[in-house]
Formats: sequence, C-alpha cells, structure tokens
Amino acid sequence: MMLWETLAVCAAGVAAGAINAIVGSGSLITFPTLVAVGVEPVVANVSNTIGLVPGSFTGAYGYRRELAGQRDRLIRMGVVSALGSVIGGILLLYLDPGVFQVVVPVLIGVACVLVVVQPKLNVWLSARREHAHPDGGVLLLLGVFASGIYGGYFGAAQGVLLIGLLGSFLSDGIQRVNAAKNVLALIVNGVAAVLFVVIAEVDWWAVLAVALGAIVGGFVGAKVGRRVPAPVLRGVIVVVGVLAIIKLVYG
Repeated sequence: MMLWETLAVCAAGVAAGAINAIVGSGSLITFPTLVAVGVEPVVANVSNTIGLVPGSFTGAYGYRRELAGQRDRLIRMGVVSALGSVIGGILLLYLDPGVFQVVVPVLIGVACVLVVVQPKLNVWLSARREHAHPDGGVLLLLGVFASGIYGGYFGAAQGVLLIGLLGSFLSDGIQRVNAAKNVLALIVNGVAAVLFVVIAEVDWWAVLAVALGAIVGGFVGAKVGRRVPAPVLRGVIVVVGVLAIIKLVYG
C-alpha cells in the first residue's frame, strides 16, 4: 500500500471503530475503502474482519458499566454467536469467490436499508420492550446464531441486526442492549479472525491500518460518539455503502 492509501484506510478504521460502537455498521466504511485502494474483495473482507477486532474490543470495554448483570445470557449468546461465525467464515472461504461478488452488493444494500430504518426500529423496540422475555428465550438464540453466520461471512450492519434482535426479545433499555451487541459482535469478529488467520489469505498491511484506526475509533465511539448526530452517521454510512455497490458491480 502507498502512504496515502494507508492513511485513507487508517481514517476509515477510525470512523468504523466509532460507528461500530454506536450503530454497528463500520464495515460499510472500511470494506469499500479497502476495495477502492485495490485489495481484492474476499481478501479485503478477511483483512477488514481481522483489523476491526481491536476496535470491537475497545467499543465493548467502553460500555462495560452497561454490561453489569448480563454475564449469564451473554455466555449463552456468545457460544451460539461463535458457532455461527465459524460457519459464516467457512462459507466465505470455500464458496466460489464469484458468489461473494454477487451476494455482497445485495448484503450491502440490505445493510444500508437497515441503517436508514433504524430510528423507526428503535421506536418499535421501545413499544415492545415491556413485554419482552427477560432472557430472550430460544427464538433469540436462533436469531443470534443466524446473525453470527452473517457476521462471519460479511458482517456489515451486523450490529444493527443484533440491536433489532436483542431489543425485541430482551426487556433492557437501549444502552444495555447496545453494550450486549458490542460484546457479541466482538465474539463473532474475533472467532472469524482466528479462522481467517489460520487458513485464509490476509493483507497484513490492510489489517494494521484498519486496526490502528479502529482502536482509536472504538474509544471515541464509546466515550463521545453519542454526541454525534445520528442522522449524520447514517447519511455517511449510506453514501459509502452506495459507492461500494457501484464499485463492486461496475468495477
């Protein structure tokens, strides 16, 4: 990577780390940035997943107060998240790369839609919260498992999916739901990263650039990111997502 490309990826990592801590769509910043600087899409996805792990950790750590009392259910959901992540990672590595290039623009499009509708989703979740199961039940575990598969395969807007699931099935407030989301996303990304390090082709310069930015971004997102207007974040994510679709479809 040239210097300007490295700096661009680092900046994308900062944005992604902050966005992941707040919203959960950071890969819609870093993945297209890596593709734009010339990294092959599957390698970009693998390297992006590994690079975002440190940022996922700092984001989860920043929400540690909201994690109090959630240990038991996070262990259960963490186990199924890890299993799903392994399946998703294997699908990424062993399906024909052509499948990835066809499927990913669709996944990015769905992710952008989820980011746009998140405010209405939060209103719906607030209305349901008083009737939610304290621990989520079997349906929540199945949903978290499916989200783990998605996260291991691609992962953009995995956080939005998790917030929707957790907010629908748990009786906690949105900040505790967001804290749990950060932990589960960390598990999914971490497990997939270990798998990719062992058996996948990795661009380590890309990993380093994303990781350095994401570490800073994770702290920023957890500390002051709540002050950034949500519409601004959503607008940036959607614009980058649309550009990524154009890049992937039209080269």
